[in-house]
Amino acid sequence: MPSALFVSTGVIALAEIGDKTQLLAFLLASRSKKPIPIIIGITLATLINHGLAGAVGGWITANINPEKLRWILGASFIAMAAWTLIPDKIENEETQLATKLGVFGATFVTFFLAEMGDKTQIATVAMSAHYNDVLMVVAGTTLGILIADVPAVFAGDKLATKILMKLVHRIAAAMFAALGIATLFGIGSPCHRSPQYSPS
Repeated sequence: MPSALFVSTGVIALAEIGDKTQLLAFLLASRSKKPIPIIIGITLATLINHGLAGAVGGWITANINPEKLRWILGASFIAMAAWTLIPDKIENEETQLATKLGVFGATFVTFFLAEMGDKTQIATVAMSAHYNDVLMVVAGTTLGILIADVPAVFAGDKLATKILMKLVHRIAAAMFAALGIATLFGIGSPCHRSPQYSPS
């Protein structure tokens, strides 16, 4: 389903601007000056993390009553809209973690852990359940992360100063809110017709 890929890519790319993991990309790039290991680390960490999140979303679709799922996902997307408007920051522990693992190892570990419970991971769970298309959603969310973070790795802080963070966050929040409203009204969500669900 193309819409699952396109929507998840666009929403996550916007939500990632100014996110904790993008701030980590800026920091790692400024410290190491080795973009390729950083990009590989970001890609692998995101694929594994979002793959797990997508699997959770698929399980939710298969095991929760479609009518209940509609309300849960709708509320989740609207909550994500509000969360997106809150600026992120990096904790000191995250900047000091995995310093002995080399550039790739440090990137992989810090990105994987930073994504745990982050808004992009939770959005991946919600969109996987919403679209009932784990592969396309995970591909889209991973691509969205790379669209936001790869330029950050190469450009560093120079790029950060040129991005209108508040505007980007508002656009991302509007997209999450639109997904939430569409879900509540049962628009464009194949999960509501999922043949996998069987009432207990």
